[in-house]
Amino acid sequence: MLGQLDSFIGPEVQWFALSPMLTLLGGAIFLLLAGALTPRWPRHLYAFITAVVAGTAGTLAMVLWDDISDNGPMTLVGGAVSFDKLSMFLTITICVGLLLVAMLSDDYLHDTPNEGPEIYALYMAAAIGGIVMASANDLIVLFLGLEALSIAFYVLAASNRRSTESAEAGMKYFILGSFSSATFLYGIALVYGGTGTTNIGEMVTALASTVAPFDNDTLALAGIALMLVGLGFKVAAVPFHVWTPDVYQGAPTPISAFMASVGKIAAFGAMLRVLVVALPFYKDDWRPVIWVLALLTLVVGSVLAVVQNNVKRLLAYSAIAHAGFVLVGVEAAGHGAGESDPGPGVPAVVLYLLLYSVLVIGSFACVTVVSRSNGGDTSLDAFKGLARRRPALALGFTVFLLAQAGVPFTTGFIAKFGVIQAAAEVDSYAIALIAMVSAVIAAYLYLKILVAMWVGEVGEV
Repeated sequence: MLGQLDSFIGPEVQWFALSPMLTLLGGAIFLLLAGALTPRWPRHLYAFITAVVAGTAGTLAMVLWDDISDNGPMTLVGGAVSFDKLSMFLTITICVGLLLVAMLSDDYLHDTPNEGPEIYALYMAAAIGGIVMASANDLIVLFLGLEALSIAFYVLAASNRRSTESAEAGMKYFILGSFSSATFLYGIALVYGGTGTTNIGEMVTALASTVAPFDNDTLALAGIALMLVGLGFKVAAVPFHVWTPDVYQGAPTPISAFMASVGKIAAFGAMLRVLVVALPFYKDDWRPVIWVLALLTLVVGSVLAVVQNNVKRLLAYSAIAHAGFVLVGVEAAGHGAGESDPGPGVPAVVLYLLLYSVLVIGSFACVTVVSRSNGGDTSLDAFKGLARRRPALALGFTVFLLAQAGVPFTTGFIAKFGVIQAAAEVDSYAIALIAMVSAVIAAYLYLKILVAMWVGEVGEV
């Protein structure tokens, strides 16, 4: 045994290529240690440190993007992590979301028992998990990132110790999330049994070199199905969406914004890794499932949103509908998976994730301001007459809502047009048409909020 340990040679670690994750890890450790060993810091300092760390990590990712452009993609740490433009773009997007949510949380947490370094350290821990999910070149590594993200989210959802709704949200998310994680892990085990490896690069090579039908197709297909269930939960795709409205409503508003942005970025990044990168050989099997999930998510998310009377629940169902649009892009990416010209699907998905994350954080920021001035009330009644009380806030919220609705000349229109165009280019006309119709239906939910703000009677402050 000792001789075997002496002969063990670990993989080479390219430290600079991992610098965005290491920066976030260092920031989280610094906040926890310094916060525990020093008196309470001045206001804004916790958020400022988090924003600086997120900005630094994002800047390093941009530098690494340029390095990839010059030298091409590669794998790191013995083939466990992918170092390519997809991983760097999603890393930058996660860092943008982290920076914005840190600034949003600063005012929300002021003068509350939660004001301290712990929330911000959990933000960075979740961001590290999200980056690992988006960059994983091994299904086991991807699962580790998923767990790091999920555990941080469970704690964050229940972090408001003065709210029973927050505790309930954390418990619901923990129970359902644990089942989804176990399902995903079981799927990995079956895919390993079917392909003989969990390494994505080795999996692609093994499947590409197989001429006859693969001997263990049944195991692999069952594993893909279970992984789709786990990932469907994380992206809030119907019918795995049931946790979303309750958790978004019960969790502190900045936490809801963080889950709706960074959580979705990480989950869809993992979905692209698993389906488009690792399993193009089975695209004819998983693409119809994605098509059905996109259809259900678009329709259910849009229709159920219009009957809600709480703005946080409205935005939760809006997030479900947006997941449907991203799934349209994933389905389009499936047509070109494994080919030399993969098509416009993946670029449309990552652009949608970037633009949507900014819009949803901005929307939840407006909800945060209104709820704080109304004793935590986030019902539609709290937004009545907002244009008269706070015209600048109402105008900003209007811009975010119109963009999410996909009104022309907004970033939301660009995002939705991108995924619909990607679907049309690969002849998925049916799902593209359904996406356009659902966008019209979903516009009604945003109009409900707009009417309350601009036409409704002035409410009590």
